[in-house]
Amino acid sequence: MKNNIHAHVPYGRLAEHLEYAIANDINPEVFFSADALDRLIPEELSALADSLRNSGLHTTIHAPFLDLNPGAVDTGIRAVSRQRIRQVLQTAEILRPKVIVVHPGYDDLHYGDNRMIWLKNSIDFWQEFVPLVRELGTILAVENIYEKEPSTIKALLDAVSDPCFRHCFDVGHWHLFTTVTLEEWFRELGEYVVECHIHDNHGQLDEHLPVGEGAIPFEQFFPLLLQYAPTAVRTIEAHSTEHLQRALKNIRNYIPRGDF
Repeated sequence: MKNNIHAHVPYGRLAEHLEYAIANDINPEVFFSADALDRLIPEELSALADSLRNSGLHTTIHAPFLDLNPGAVDTGIRAVSRQRIRQVLQTAEILRPKVIVVHPGYDDLHYGDNRMIWLKNSIDFWQEFVPLVRELGTILAVENIYEKEPSTIKALLDAVSDPCFRHCFDVGHWHLFTTVTLEEWFRELGEYVVECHIHDNHGQLDEHLPVGEGAIPFEQFFPLLLQYAPTAVRTIEAHSTEHLQRALKNIRNYIPRGDF
């Protein structure tokens, strides 16, 4: 599936990896930290976007997430989170990404009895941005982070109820925190999946290892991905070129070349 394989790259390193991405038909998922957004020079981003488009490559965006929480009880934190998403949408006007990945900001230990407050705040927050995202022709995708099971993300997706607001399934995060099987997760959220983050770990740390070098059951994951979300963007979240190359090679042990 040429042009459906993406790879993580921080915006500050996009220029240096541009030649490799073009030569190997790897579409970048561009991560914008808060600092990168504040320092952004639109003309430089436009030049990079033109090079990618002229080479037939697509992009996705990973929004900033540290310290942010769209469903926060504190109105000030929600305000800063709103400012950052607005900045991300400005970059999206230039990059025209297929998907914009966002973090939900929820965890059971932190919110506890305030789950419904967080959920209402989060619904209100994302409903504000969905019309803007629709105009840009892209999709917001909420990534699972600390979720042990899919009910909170499903409640958010069901409430917003818009094709421009969907799910990014991170199999590495699933493996770290899950209390449900891969099949159960896909059964609940498979229809919402528009992107998957693919990396491996041993179940203790978010190691971002190449596929097949940790303990994630990829022999179960890939058939479920192809069954429930065959057109989803597949993003290799490797933190080095070497790990990206090993991940792409190892994936062939699980699925045929033409299916990825």
